[in-house]
Amino acid sequence: MEDKIADRIKNNILPSTLGLFDIVTDAIDGISVTKIIISSGLEKPYYVKNKGMSPSGCFMRIGTSTQPMPTTLIDELYSKRIHTTLRNIPAPRQDLTFAQLKIYYQERGLELNSRFAQSLELLTPDGQYNYIAYLLADENGVSIKVAKYAGTDKVDLIENEEYGYCSLIKATNQVLEKMKVENVTKAKVTSTKRIEKNLIEPVPLREALINAIVHNDFSREIPPVFEIFSDRMEFTSYGGLISGQSKEDFFSCSSMPRNRELMRVFKDVGLVEQLGSGMSRILKYYDRDIFEISDHFIKVVFPFSLSIRKRTDLIDKKNGLDCVVGYEGDIVNDIENGVRCENDIVNDTENGVRCENDIVNLSRNIKNIVNNKEKNEQIILSILEATPSITIRIISENTGFSNSKVNRIIKKLKQEGKIERRGSDKKGYWIICK
Repeated sequence: MEDKIADRIKNNILPSTLGLFDIVTDAIDGISVTKIIISSGLEKPYYVKNKGMSPSGCFMRIGTSTQPMPTTLIDELYSKRIHTTLRNIPAPRQDLTFAQLKIYYQERGLELNSRFAQSLELLTPDGQYNYIAYLLADENGVSIKVAKYAGTDKVDLIENEEYGYCSLIKATNQVLEKMKVENVTKAKVTSTKRIEKNLIEPVPLREALINAIVHNDFSREIPPVFEIFSDRMEFTSYGGLISGQSKEDFFSCSSMPRNRELMRVFKDVGLVEQLGSGMSRILKYYDRDIFEISDHFIKVVFPFSLSIRKRTDLIDKKNGLDCVVGYEGDIVNDIENGVRCENDIVNDTENGVRCENDIVNLSRNIKNIVNNKEKNEQIILSILEATPSITIRIISENTGFSNSKVNRIIKKLKQEGKIERRGSDKKGYWIICK
């Protein structure tokens, strides 16, 4: 039934509706119901093939009824039609191959026959490969950038990766894997339980990432950019809202794909599940204000759910010192992405909490502190607060200070009574005194 409906839509409506509709079967009160999800296209007016672009072939919805579209409205819509879609832009090169794309289809149990370029609309009206084909080809000049910064601004770039020059499907999967690695699971240890949570909810992160790619305006050869900061991730796609689309339309969960041909392929290979579902999944976890929409760009900003470490003043009553000795509810990285600090002990004598051998991402914490441009003494003091068992060598490596400089600062802090060393040089830890 679904195949028959799809064939009737594809074969009887022009311009092409490829990627603009989805057919799903739901069960309502035990009754199987076929639902057709329709997206708004960019090539209005759409019309019945054998009736032509006329009132007898073009229709509009008024309330619950369907009415013929007047000629004046047909002409108005046609004059606003976007003709510079990627389908009509010739590829910069015509010697394209599609081995990667065929593999992704085969993994879904689908085969691309000798006419796949026609069926996926990878050709211009005059039979050349179009820009969609260029994006999906094994080799192209399109690269998606993923930048990682040490702090909350773009001052200290620590990673600058490029994923691309290959099929956009492959590049998308590579970026997804990269973000999956970066979206580490954090654990917050309290006196009653241990709470584990990703920095960002995985489902909306995936949806926003794919949306940024599939809805990007590649006609200006500006790819989407993905940035990782110490407190958030930002995904930026070029193009702004589609012509005729309002902000309410954007958030209404009604799909209006900029690149419907890409949307069709992304759906075929399993990157997109159902038209219009991505935004609803994002808004299930986050408010609208994570989106920043301008004339030419759409940016989504995901704040991290847990800060790196939440400082709590804990009193070492056993030794009679009024000192900060650790962190309550310490947030720790997983072993895969973190650094193990021996004897990183948090004592909350009042609540009876003791967490040993916590794993923390030292490099990120330290670089964040350095980026704040604090005085040298305050930098070292803050580092010792964050990671009491840290060594002079690691401080030196992460701050750029020499070992002798770190030693001089620590000696001065000890003389001023601001810090105190507990235990041996190898297995001891620092106490920050108030």
